[in-house]
Parts: sequence; structure tokens; C-alpha cells
Amino acid sequence: MQKNLILVFGLLIGFLSNAQSLNVVKGKVLDADTQNSIENVEVLVKGTDITLKTGADGVFELQNVPNGEQIIAFKKIGFESQFYPITIKDNTIDLGNILMYVDLSQALDNSLISLSEDDLSDDEAGGADNVAGILQSSKDTYQRAVAFNFGQVWFKERGYDSSYGQVSFNGMPMNKISNNRPQWSDWGGLNDVLRNQEFTNGLAASESTFGNVLGTTNFITRASQYREGGKASYAFTNSNYDGRIMASYNTGLMENGWALSVLGSRRYAQEGYMEGSSYNAWGGFLAVEKVLNDKHSVNFTAFYTPNRRGKNSPNTQEVFDLGGLKYNAYWGWQGDRIRNSRMKEIKEPTFMLGHFWNINDKTTLSTNVMYQLGTIGNSRLGYKGVNPDPTYYQKLPSYDLRYPGSEDFGSAYYKTQKFLTDAPESQILWDDLIDANRTAGPDATYYLYEDVNDDTILGINSSINTELNDNIIINGSVLYKKITSENYALMMDLLDASYITDVDKFSSGRDAENDLNNIGRQVLEGDKFSYNYVIDASIIDAFAQAQFKFEKVDFYCAGNLGNTSFQREGLYDNGKYELNNFDSYGVGEKIDFPTYGVKAGLTYKISGRHLINVNGGYMTKAPSLRNTYFNVRTRDGFVPKSTTEKITSVDASYIFRYSGIKARLTGYYTTFKDVSKVSFYYVDGISGQGSVNSNFLTTAIYGLNKKNIGGEFGIEAQVTPTISITGVAALGQYTYDNNPQMDYEFGENRQIISVNNKDLYLKNYKESGTPQRGYSLGFSYRDPNYWWVSTNANLLSHNYIGVSEFQRQDNFYQDDFGNTESPVPFNEATQEKIDELLVQERFDSIFLVNLVGGKSWKVNDKYLGFFASINNLLGEEFKTGGFEQARKANFETLTEDEALETSTFGNKYWYGRGTSYYLNFYVRF
Repeated sequence: MQKNLILVFGLLIGFLSNAQSLNVVKGKVLDADTQNSIENVEVLVKGTDITLKTGADGVFELQNVPNGEQIIAFKKIGFESQFYPITIKDNTIDLGNILMYVDLSQALDNSLISLSEDDLSDDEAGGADNVAGILQSSKDTYQRAVAFNFGQVWFKERGYDSSYGQVSFNGMPMNKISNNRPQWSDWGGLNDVLRNQEFTNGLAASESTFGNVLGTTNFITRASQYREGGKASYAFTNSNYDGRIMASYNTGLMENGWALSVLGSRRYAQEGYMEGSSYNAWGGFLAVEKVLNDKHSVNFTAFYTPNRRGKNSPNTQEVFDLGGLKYNAYWGWQGDRIRNSRMKEIKEPTFMLGHFWNINDKTTLSTNVMYQLGTIGNSRLGYKGVNPDPTYYQKLPSYDLRYPGSEDFGSAYYKTQKFLTDAPESQILWDDLIDANRTAGPDATYYLYEDVNDDTILGINSSINTELNDNIIINGSVLYKKITSENYALMMDLLDASYITDVDKFSSGRDAENDLNNIGRQVLEGDKFSYNYVIDASIIDAFAQAQFKFEKVDFYCAGNLGNTSFQREGLYDNGKYELNNFDSYGVGEKIDFPTYGVKAGLTYKISGRHLINVNGGYMTKAPSLRNTYFNVRTRDGFVPKSTTEKITSVDASYIFRYSGIKARLTGYYTTFKDVSKVSFYYVDGISGQGSVNSNFLTTAIYGLNKKNIGGEFGIEAQVTPTISITGVAALGQYTYDNNPQMDYEFGENRQIISVNNKDLYLKNYKESGTPQRGYSLGFSYRDPNYWWVSTNANLLSHNYIGVSEFQRQDNFYQDDFGNTESPVPFNEATQEKIDELLVQERFDSIFLVNLVGGKSWKVNDKYLGFFASINNLLGEEFKTGGFEQARKANFETLTEDEALETSTFGNKYWYGRGTSYYLNFYVRF
């Protein structure tokens, strides 16, 4: 008995000794604002396979942590990741309470996601391209600066527009075929239910899709994954809308296996920051999930965000000088109410049904079906009389002063004063347009119509994820989408006229008929007219990926195969093409774009503090619908040499993490080849011996190459437990990399005049629409009493005007336009003068200071708080974008215009906002 006791005692001592030698790191994770425990926080030892998730009590205990210096990481969507460096050797470390802060970027997106889209989504502005960064902002210091500090100046990460990023809901891609971009307004105002997202930066591995060079964002709307509780908020701002109200509630997964999530919101303004820009947007969201058993669950999601807003006009500098930076030419008074002629209205409800199958502990399969329908409409004034635009060049002072010696100073003074005094004549005169219609007779001289895109989309995707072993994960997905898109002009308001005859005002006879099947048709309000066609499109894609994770190195490789097809059916028989070899009416030829891509990436862990990451890929991409057809509204026929875009990209990063310091240094190189672009111009000087001959042109550019190279640097230092400092630098060079070709056509005497294979001289011109350099320095203070404040100073530069491609081809300096047999250059058109005339404008550098802060309180079991931001604190005036007008089509006419004291067809610009604020109050329960 004594021997047995001694043996048991010895074994116990040995066991305790071994137990004490285990390296253990433990603690508890809390919400810094609420002090509540946080569930499902991923806790891991960097550079190892040791990982776990916290339970409902927030407690964690990591076992068998290797001896030496380690970094313990804490990650959860919706919170800022935390990194704790430790030194451990045969002992237990209790980290105590780990405080995780709600991700500042996701607090900011209450204002910035919706505002950025609403400001910049117009295609002609090109500004929506910066929005992709908004939803990617929660990852590191550099991306947060790009999204929030740089976003107000239309900064595009690496110069990529949003068509090179993919936004998905539950794995279903949402990018539109018309321009390959996400339609952000389809989910605007749903901020509080878009917190659960999977993000990949650039070419990095994604579990649900192959992606593109700008990365991927996948919103997960499973009702069971929303945190139980509710939230209500109200926001004030002086931006595109005045106020926003939002309320949401999530049940979490209930005992009966059901989960429910609902949200409602509204944003509104009678007049936003820009004059005449009304705003009215609603948002509704519903997600219902039923967990059938441990293996299967079914989730239904529906969201609908109808919105209608007034656009603001780009203007020449002359107009801004006269009317101010808030001037908007698109509105005017009708009676005693403001009316904007350029309204954008989006009504596209979306429904999704998903099935989620846990095949076993290692493998999951998810399948989602999506159905979306509805319309996107853009209104504008049509006219057969005098142009109603108050900034039409003949209505500006510069028109009366253009010829020295024959100036009309009286008229110029009157035109100046109408802007300076905000006279009604400085805007659209709606009542005068109505009077003109009443005087002219039953056939409208002026009318308001809408360009409508009416889409019906059915999609299904299925994705599988399986963990083969502790080191290898396999991902794969298949996708099919069917799109039927009807496009037409819709008569909205005849402005007291009885009808309008459906003809082209710039043509005559049968050539003018928009539909030869209905000659002389009288169009009433609510009728389709002018053009009408249907696009049948389909997208097929398959993706596979393998991820490998080891102690010192992680790497992945992925590939995809797909096909995009378009086929046009014309519902009108346009008279312009009756005597030409073009099909306007009926089903046209189908075009297919086979696509494929390969990519791979590697992360080498020099240590827990030093990492090297490299990614590279090659992929092809189908052109957008608008860049596939030469003139899709009026006829069948493709852009010459229609082909896929070829993209090659590589990036390399050095990542440093140690003792409160996080830094990343990245270099990247990307080329885009065989890009196509379709444009429409109204130009002077396209025929005759330099004489002014005006006409509409359709141009198609093909074989365009672009090159984007640059570097990124971001660093964040936790100077004290409450103070952090950030620094960011972006240096890029985004240029056209070759001289592509262009075809164009215009109508004359019932003939379509086509000019083919013209060389464009674009090489080394800069890509427009974004600053190519940016720098930011920020300071943040987080007080233990749950308030915080931060400020940042930003410098952005090297933003360029969008060049008119048509003015950069041989015919620009030929006296006999289009005569390829014996072109005669203008006498004074030397290369030096041409280069001087066509120099690309670079905008002034921009210096912006922003201030943000917030405070939260706990009252019983509820949490109250507010968030406030002031952008452009110093009131800097700056240009965000613009384009050259192509009206003067040749050397002689452009030279004459540029020689004037004020050009009648100068560059047009968009200006950024002055000082703007956003104040949001909320309660969580």
C-alpha cells in the first residue's frame, strides 16, 4: 500500500511538473465600448498553426505556445485587429482583459459609403471608381487612409477603377454588365447589416471567387451570423443629403433554429450641398434563416433601396467664377419649386435564397440563387429649339467678347450680372419652356425624357471549401448568370405640349425616323421612343484554388475559366441605316468572350515580426457592354477587333509588426492591354478647308494599353496606450502605354461616313480621374472613458484632366478632314505648336485636414453614443476631376478658341466640397 502511494504521488508530481512546463497564454476579450464579452474572436499565434475562437464568455486559453518571442493576434469582422507581442518560456502568461475597438472605418462608412457613391456615380464624372476602397477600408493603415482620407478627392487605389474589383453578396457577383462596375445604390443605406464581409486585397486568395486586381468584397447576409440586438441612429450632414434615419434589429440564432434580421432607413434632402440637388432614398433589408440541423441551413435575403437624386453639372472655369463652386446648371425654378432636369432614379429589388451544407467537419458547400429586377433611369431635357442649358456657350459673357474690336459689352455685362445676382435666367427657365410649347403648337419643342435600363437578372452560384489536412485548403466555385436588359428612352413630361413626333431633329426625311416601322409616330407621356433594344447576356465562370499553410511559408495558386456573351435585338428600325450595310432592327449576331486567369501568391515568414508577401497573376476580362458595340442604341455591330482585355499584375510587400508598430511597404506593376472605349462627340471643323462643319461623331478606340506602376507605404505606431500615430504615402504613375487605333462614323446626306484604323497619339499621356500621389499623417487619441478623437493632414497631387482622344489623331491637323488620299496639314501646324496646344492639364495639389471623434455611454443595458467628422476643415477649394471638350475638332478651330481671353469651349471640371460635417447619434440595445 505504501509503495502504491509513493508511485501515485510520484506520477502526480511528474504530471504537475509537465503541466507547469506547458506554455499557456490566456485572457478574456471585451468590447472596449460596452465591456461586453466578444464571441467568435479568432485568437492565434502568428507564424504557427495554434488558433482558436472565443466562446460566449470571451475567454481564451492557447496551449503549447512555442518558446521565445511571439505575437498573439485577435481578429473579428467589425473590430480592429489587435496584436500583442510576448516573450514566453515554460510558463503561463495571463494577458487579462483584451479590449477590442469597433473598427473606426466601419463607423465612418455610415457617412462615406453612401455619400461617395451618391456624389460620384455618374459615368461622365468617373468618380464612383474610388468607392471600391470604401468597403475595403478595415484592413490596414494604408487602406483606411485611401478610403477615408483620400476618398473625397476621388483617389483610386493603384489607379484602378471599380470595374477591376468584385463586390458579391453571399458569393454572388453584383457588378453590372453595362460598365462592369458595382451599382452601389442597390444597397445604399444598409450600412448596419453590411458589417459581415470577407475581404481580399488585390490578387490575394479569396475563398469564394477568383477576383481581379482591385480585390474582392463579399457581404455575408446569413441571419444567424448577425449579433443579437438592435440599433437606431440619426445623422445630420451638409453633404448630398441633410439627414439619415436608420433602425435595425437582429434576433441572433434562437432556440427554435430560426434567425431574423431587419433594417429600414431613409436619407433625404430638399437640396444637398450642390444647388438644386434633391435627394430621396429609402432602404429595406430582410434576412431569415432556418437552421434545419447540424448539417443544413437555409437563408432568404431581400433588399430594396429605391433612390432618386438630382445630379450636378461639370462646368468650365468661367461658369464657376460667375456662379460659385456650388453652381449647378441642371436645375431651375418651375413656379415656386426647384426642379432638376438630370435626376437619377434606381429601383432594383434583389432576392436571394441560399443553402448551406456542412458536409463534415472539414468541408462546406454553399449554393445561392439570386433574382434581381428593376430599372435605372437618368433624365434629361430634349429640345428642338434653342438649347435650354443656361451655360450654353452662346449664353456666357465670353461669347460676346470673343472677337477684339467687335465686342458686345452690354450683352456681356447683362450675362455676367444674371449669374452674380442669382437671377432666374442663370438657371433653367422651366416656365419659359412651357410657354414656348404652348406657343409652338401641339408638337413639343421642349420635353423631359429618361434613358432607362430595365434589367432582369437570374443567377446561381455554388462554392465549396474543404480542408484536406492541417496544411492544405481547397476552394472552388461555379457561377451562371442570365441577364435580359431592355434599354429605351421614356417620355416623362411633354411640358404642356400634346405630343412629340419621334424623329431625329438633326436629320430629315426617312433618315430622321427613329423607327421606320412607325413613321411619324406621335409620342405621349409614358411612351417609349427614340431607341429601344434588348440585350441578352450570359456569364459562366468556374474557379478553383489551393491554399497551403506551413510554419515558415504560406502560398496559394488559383485559376478560373469563363465566358461572357452578348446578343442585341433591335426593336426599332432606325432610318439612318436604311441605305447602309448596318442592321438596326431584329436579332443581331451573338458575340462570345472566353475568359481565363491564373494567379499565385506567397507569404514568407522571416519571423513573427518580418514577413514578405508576393502576388502575381495574368487574366483576361470581357469588355463592358457599352464598350462592345459601336453604337448599341441604334444598330448592331461591334467595336473593331473586339476582344478580351489582358491584365498582368505583380506586387511585393514587406510587412513589419513589433511592439505596437505595424507597417507595410508595397511595390506594384500592372499592365492592361487591348482595352476598348466607345465615346460620342458633337464637334466643329470635321470637313472642308478648315471651315466649321458640325456633326455628331461616334468613336471606337481599340487596342489601347495602359500601365500602372507605383509604391505604397503605411505605418501605425501605438506611442502610448491611448495615443497612436499613422503615416501613409502613395506614389504612382498611371499612363497610356501605346498609340491605339480608332474608328469613327457620322451621318451626312443619308450616308454613314466611316473612317477606319486611324492612329491615336496617346502614349505617355496620364490616366485621369485620380491623384497619382498622396501623403497622410494622422494622430489619434482613445481615452479610457470611452471617447476618442483623431485628425489627419493629407497632401494629394498629380491629378490630370481627361484628354479628348479625338483631338489626338492625324486628322486633327489636316486641312481636309477625312481625305486620306491627299491630306494637307494646316500651314502653322508644327509639331511644337501641336504639342503646346494639346498639353495635358495637371490640377493643383490639394491639402486637406480632417477631424473625427466620438463618445459612448452605457445607460442600464443600453449604449448611447455619437460620431462626428469634419472634412476639409480649412475649406480648401480643389478640382476632383474633369475633361477636355472635343467641340473644336481640328488644329485651326482649337487654336482660335484657345487664343481667346476666355475659351468658349474650355475644359470642364468638378470641384470638391468645401468644409463638410457629419454627425451621427445612435443607441444600441
